[in-house]
Amino acid sequence: MAWENKDVKQVSVYQGKAISPGVAMGHIAVMRKRTLVIPDYVPEELEAEKTRFRVAHTAAVEETQALLESTKASNGAGQAEILDAQLTLLQDEYSVVEPILEKIGDERCNAAHAADSVLSEIAAMFAQADDEYLSQRAADVKDIRERLLLHILEQERVHFDALPEDTILVAAELTPSDTIRLDLRHIAGIATETGGYYSHTGIITRNLGIPAVSGLEFDLDAIEDGTCAIVDGETGRFTLSPSEAERQVFLREREGLARVVSNLEQYRTRKSCTADGVEGCICANIGTPADAMDAMQKGAEGIGLMRSEFLYMDHEGLPDEETQFAAYREVLETMAGRPVIVRTLDIGGDKDLPALALPKEDNPFLGFRAIRLCLQRKDLFRVQLRALLRASVYGNLHIMFPMISSLEELREAKAMLAQAREELLAEGVCVAPVKVGIMIEIPSAALLADCLAKEVDFFSIGTNDLIQYTLAAERGNASVEYLYTPYQPAVLRLIAMAAKAAEDNGIFCGMCGEAAADPALLPVFWGMGIHELSMSAGSITRARMVLASCDDHACRELVHKVLACTSSEQVKQILN
Repeated sequence: MAWENKDVKQVSVYQGKAISPGVAMGHIAVMRKRTLVIPDYVPEELEAEKTRFRVAHTAAVEETQALLESTKASNGAGQAEILDAQLTLLQDEYSVVEPILEKIGDERCNAAHAADSVLSEIAAMFAQADDEYLSQRAADVKDIRERLLLHILEQERVHFDALPEDTILVAAELTPSDTIRLDLRHIAGIATETGGYYSHTGIITRNLGIPAVSGLEFDLDAIEDGTCAIVDGETGRFTLSPSEAERQVFLREREGLARVVSNLEQYRTRKSCTADGVEGCICANIGTPADAMDAMQKGAEGIGLMRSEFLYMDHEGLPDEETQFAAYREVLETMAGRPVIVRTLDIGGDKDLPALALPKEDNPFLGFRAIRLCLQRKDLFRVQLRALLRASVYGNLHIMFPMISSLEELREAKAMLAQAREELLAEGVCVAPVKVGIMIEIPSAALLADCLAKEVDFFSIGTNDLIQYTLAAERGNASVEYLYTPYQPAVLRLIAMAAKAAEDNGIFCGMCGEAAADPALLPVFWGMGIHELSMSAGSITRARMVLASCDDHACRELVHKVLACTSSEQVKQILN
């Protein structure tokens, strides 16, 4: 294709976030979506309005089911899992259907207003989560909201298909429905205003190898269809109307990246080890059982973090023991003897569950959540521990407690695990030996690591929370975003402290935060003795390639230099 730039506009460069690697150049197609107008009338006949909702709800469920089946056939079970979760939530009587009907009846709301209110509240719950993977699930709820409202309002969805080849798709955001309905074969790159690394767009584009950037601040109305653009999924840069010189740079970068991508494939099935033969383990972070198969296909040597809270957030009410057992068993069987670390329930405060009726908190990040909730709601915790122990016979299970801040918390959690084991054995249920570990994500845990290491089988460092707790900087707050960095010496010193305590006590230390996949920091963490690194499945081959170029002794020497730094800029200078 001839890359003739017909517009005469000045080159515009926007800096966003890289959510899918690679570079692409093409001509823009802007997805301009209309805003749904929610009516404010008061229905005269409440039963008729309830019937209107039920009819629309049935139609939305049928549409989701059809979309799910077509996605399974065309895109595979991995992508269909998102729609399956949507279908579960849409059909949830406790969280969705009954609250909407109650709003219609008790508050005399029209169906559209009631549905908008309930689903917007659920979306906000997800958006406020401190875990980025969870926060991006807000897009799924917004997608359900839009689908249901379209049926209530009897409006047609805006279709966006028949795109030409080498299209750069530009949008405010892409819902799962948007993405699934697109002919992605003709899309060279994607640029959006919203959506993070763990958004549906991020997940799908990485799986398909489509470069994508998000977090762009541009005026969609001012961007013309057909304008030439470059998407750089390596740096997060989006260039509108590139000059001839910039196009030549793009062509060279594309050629170089093509060689890198071709080289990466060989690392998918290789063992994770340094150039001098020291072996480690590169694992995947997952949220659902379906993610485990995707992780296997992308070369994961285990699951370094399974976020069990999805079983609670995507389920009507609270999932019972059988439901949880089935999910854990599926993951363990899929991984076929490879280690699977399941994090016990990390919910509460910022991640609300209607079924728990938790109090609202002024500062949920420092509040009633995770292990603190579980130790008070022992009934809830006991069900999960029993389900995990029952599943243990089907694979290599590791149980990990989150948000541990003291030795007392750890001992109480271990006591409950031991009690659950005794109960099952008394019932004649087989239970396999399991390794027990904790997340190191609170500074107090890092400072007490020498004590905690004597009572567990492993540590896993959760850098996402450790950074924000150490620096008192909320990672989702744009005003303090400049403070939130894994390169900060205080953070690195805490990580090193925990890793040394693990080594001194003969237990392994892993890492499951996003920093584990950072190519610059990976040699540093390795040199600290962190030889189990867990990340999103799409990052595994790159991380393995980086590790293969490392020398174990050189990595350990690098640690001394990094820990002597007094600023994040100094750390970056040493690593770059």
